[in-house]
Order: sequence, then C-alpha cells, then structure tokens
Amino acid sequence: MSDPSMITTNTGWNDRIIAEFRANAGYVPWSSEEDFAAGRPVPPRFPGFGEQGMPLILVHHFGAKTGRERISPLFYQPVGDDWAVFGTHGGSPRHPVWYHNLLANPRVTVEVGTETVPVVARLTQGAERERLWAKEVALVPKFAEFEAASGRQIPVVLLERVTGE
Repeated sequence: MSDPSMITTNTGWNDRIIAEFRANAGYVPWSSEEDFAAGRPVPPRFPGFGEQGMPLILVHHFGAKTGRERISPLFYQPVGDDWAVFGTHGGSPRHPVWYHNLLANPRVTVEVGTETVPVVARLTQGAERERLWAKEVALVPKFAEFEAASGRQIPVVLLERVTGE
C-alpha cells in the first residue's frame, strides 16, 4: 500500500470512521443520540444488529480518472472467504464513486478487522446477485428502500480474496 498520508478519502466523515475502525481493530460501535449531537459519524442503528453495529470493511481503491488511492468504509456481507459490498449510495439515483473505481481498477485491498487482504472486485449478476441481495435486504430492510428510491438496481460487488500473493 502507498504512503497513508497520500491516500485520499472522500470526506472528513470517512476519515473519522477509518480512524475509529483502526483504533478498535475493525470495530466501530453505534452512536448514541449524544454522539450524533457531538458530531460522531457512525450511522443510526439498523434493526437486527446489536451494540457492536453492522460489519464494516475498508476498501482501498483507485480513482478511475485520477488514479489516486481512496479508502471507503462500507457495510459488507461475508461470503465464504470473500466479501460482498452494496452500491446503495443512500438511495441516490447515481452509483457511488467507489463502484466506478472498482469496475475500472478491480485489483484492490481491503481491511477487515486487523487484516489487510488483496482482492479482486467482481460485479455479481443473475442468481448470484439476487441471492446476495436478498440476504442483505433480510438483514437490512432499509437497503430495499434505497433501491426503490434510487430507481436503479443496486449493484452487488464481490471482493474475492486473492490467494498465493
């Protein structure tokens, strides 16, 4: 990985989430109402997830246009030894920037817990996408609302562990 001081994140919000993720070995607890009032950026609680919050993964990717390394903290679903991420973009009609970056430059790394892993990003399709999406919507019904609001099919990207590197 390149010099961390040269890595561009999308916002100060991401920077704070990334710092908390690393300080707590991949754990970013939910915020209380007091935390929100003080500017702590973790999302509100989703039903079905306990005190430790939803699973987060840090995806290191490269700008499709700039080539600069970026880090996106994303919710994920474990899939065997791999991870699925979901391009909900909060219900926006546009795909998130990280999605375009992964399509342009699929060989990236992820941080999961205290481990950094090389992966190759692959857009899922058909039955595979539907299976992963259905499981995620069952866990986080809000994601179905995001898809309905967006007017687009939410992309499901599989981050497949690269073995032998």
